Amino acid sequence: MTPDILKWYALHTRSHFEQKVYEGLTKKSIEAFYPRVQKISRRAGRWRKILVPMIPGYVFVKTDMKPEEYHRILRTTGVVRMVGFKGMPVPANEEEIASLMILDGTDRTVQNRAYMNKGDRVMIMEGPLKGLIGFYIRHKGRSDRVVVSVELLMRSVEVEIDDWALEKIS
Repeated sequence: MTPDILKWYALHTRSHFEQKVYEGLTKKSIEAFYPRVQKISRRAGRWRKILVPMIPGYVFVKTDMKPEEYHRILRTTGVVRMVGFKGMPVPANEEEIASLMILDGTDRTVQNRAYMNKGDRVMIMEGPLKGLIGFYIRHKGRSDRVVVSVELLMRSVEVEIDDWALEKIS
């Protein structure tokens, strides 16, 4: 496999099977990405930080889409289908995956949102999320937020950020 033909594809998983799909793919030596965020949870009377899926029901896989590789991926326990159009898998945008990778594991407040079509595209210029590209939105009476959208999945995630750390991009 040559790295220049490997692309990221989204896999739709069975409900709550993201971790199993991720582990199954990595055991097969297939590069996978399972974006998660930290959340405070109360278990057994104690508060603790846990990692939860950033985009529930989806795991990303990097592949060259050769037929044998495609079938190995689809036969992974918990995989429902590869996201595509008219039955053909469609690769995810590399820039969007890179932004999700920056958010992966963050303890910032991240919330799933409906897909965003409008808003200024911005890049975070400072802090631990530096380089993340998304859309700028502002809620009345609340702090500034950046939304990172994955067009292929028609899903978005939202993260709180100070406006001084943002720069508008074209």
